[in-house]
Amino acid sequence: MGDTRGTDLATRIAVVTGASSGVGHATALELASRGCRVVINARRRERLAQVARDIDQRFGHGRAAITAGDCADQATIDLMLDTARLAFGREADLVVVNAGRGLNGSVMTSDPGQWEEMVRTNLLGAARLMRSAGERMLKDVAGRPSWLDHPHDIIAIGSVVGRHVSPFSSMYGSTKFGVHGLAEGQRREVAGRGVRVTLVEPGFVVSEFQQVAGYDPAWFKGRLEALGPMLDPADVARAVGYIASQPPHVHVSDILIRPTRQDYP
Repeated sequence: MGDTRGTDLATRIAVVTGASSGVGHATALELASRGCRVVINARRRERLAQVARDIDQRFGHGRAAITAGDCADQATIDLMLDTARLAFGREADLVVVNAGRGLNGSVMTSDPGQWEEMVRTNLLGAARLMRSAGERMLKDVAGRPSWLDHPHDIIAIGSVVGRHVSPFSSMYGSTKFGVHGLAEGQRREVAGRGVRVTLVEPGFVVSEFQQVAGYDPAWFKGRLEALGPMLDPADVARAVGYIASQPPHVHVSDILIRPTRQDYP
């Protein structure tokens, strides 16, 4: 991604979780390339600092701020939202709820020792951020003459397996089913006051996700051969940029994006 996409998001201030790699990293770059100022969050401070330096070098100094920490912790959530205001002068109006972790296997085969941490990160952390962002955005909208003055977006990254049950990752998929429910419920709750809540459901995306989730390399190689080319994180990031760039009266509520040859799930 270069710096020639235009500045259709030049007035926006974003928060992106899980921004040290994968979809979060690509999304931070995509938004910055469109003129957005971004607060990036992940656990790995050194990786975040490198992402921020890259954004500043490519798209302009002072365009990125970092907040390292656990995205499911309320104190970290408050800090990243406060950082948007302190670094860029006002509340974030674009929050991308991306951070999460995968887990290979079904309810029968996955490691139950990892269930609680995955639910905490993928579902409870998402709910906390969505609530905190929603509260601040509603106050910001209420302080404006009209909600049409400026768009406000909460964009949750779900998964195709949160819509279509897949036995090879049903425990992970169950957390994404939950995120999908949170997104639609919050959309109905805040849409009438001018805050857009969108769900993005990616199919197979090649990133660090597969290794961290414990996918069998031979199995995933077979999937690559059968269904590839797979999505790149930048493919999902472009969808996020498209959603955020719509005028305030236009809401793209749900995007499911797959590799062309992915027939299942």
